[in-house]
Amino acid sequence: MPIHVRAQPGEYAEAVLLPGDPLRARYIAETYLEDVVQRNSERGLLGFTGTWNGKPVSVQGTGMGCPGAAIVFEELVQLGCKRLLRVGTCGGLQPQHELGDLIVALTAVPADSTAMHLVGNEPHCPTASWSLIHGAVHAAKEIGQDLHVGPIVSSDLFYNPNEGQYDRWSKRGVLAVEMEASALFTIGALRGVESGCLLTVSDIVVEGVFKRISDDELRAAVDRMTKIALEVATAE
Repeated sequence: MPIHVRAQPGEYAEAVLLPGDPLRARYIAETYLEDVVQRNSERGLLGFTGTWNGKPVSVQGTGMGCPGAAIVFEELVQLGCKRLLRVGTCGGLQPQHELGDLIVALTAVPADSTAMHLVGNEPHCPTASWSLIHGAVHAAKEIGQDLHVGPIVSSDLFYNPNEGQYDRWSKRGVLAVEMEASALFTIGALRGVESGCLLTVSDIVVEGVFKRISDDELRAAVDRMTKIALEVATAE
């Protein structure tokens, strides 16, 4: 039994949605899944398994930041999980972004130490699994939901003291900043499992202006994202 995800092999589905917020994991499980069983509560990292449209799927909170999230990713792989799909929030970095927009990541610039430690600090481009990228785009198209598709950046810092860094990332075409995907994509590649990342734009940081989404708008956007994620995670 892993140390932090206290479950036995077979108690988690092969497909797992990974919100950072454990309470969002509970919300997704209780709102969308049937026959739900809570599988983990260790350190507040709530995890659940149930079915969606008759297909097994799990939801596991990861907490914030690559170091802690990487523990969860590794232990889910130990438990036999094979398709790990982050469903999170992010800061939008492009002028065309609106609060509540959805993003599917192609790659995650590793502006964090965890991903770089995993590859011995060699040059590295953490990349999502094409099957999950393609699946997300297709699922969104089926329901008429727009998606931004492109690179994101994973940062160690939420309160970033580096003035001008967001602007530099924006000018390089990076769509958004978040805190877990680079470790997820790296572990996915190293362990031979599928990994992907869907994001809701909860904040916009462009040209020195900060905007934050309302709670109601965030809930509606997370619902749209979750429906796409469940389609992708359970696709055969």
